[in-house]
Amino acid sequence: MTEENPGGKGRDPEVVSRFVEGFAAQLVEAGMQRMPARIFAALLASDAGALTSAELGEQLQVSPAAVSGGVRYLAQQHMVSREREPGSRRERYRVHSDQWYEALTNREAVIKRWEAALGEGVAGLGADTPAGRRLAETLAFFEFVDGEIAAMMERWRVHREERFG
Repeated sequence: MTEENPGGKGRDPEVVSRFVEGFAAQLVEAGMQRMPARIFAALLASDAGALTSAELGEQLQVSPAAVSGGVRYLAQQHMVSREREPGSRRERYRVHSDQWYEALTNREAVIKRWEAALGEGVAGLGADTPAGRRLAETLAFFEFVDGEIAAMMERWRVHREERFG
């Protein structure tokens, strides 16, 4: 691999591979697609938090097309970003320390859209009908979750600053 210490100098590649595949399996079980999960885990396990497409392909033993599709999905989910290597046309894909924050914040926008759609559904079906009551309860749940995520993320920022500076 060409990146300075991409997988961790002196690390056993088998140990790195076991982590990547094991964590990726957990992400897949939680609903993420397999290739993006493997790419995300590989990026997390790299010291720099960034790898090129060729490095990812070599490490994961997959085609450039598989890497491209996986990275596209992760970028859409705000879990990785693309950056150009200085003086080169090659792109590197980077996972940031705030990737979980970004992913949750992105979900917050989805929740807001669901809330709007559910509110329209309650109004259209009637709050006093069984379906309207079910939609109203679902709406109340998402409003609760939305508020909890915002409060939790604020607590996380404080905790992160205290712990990691």
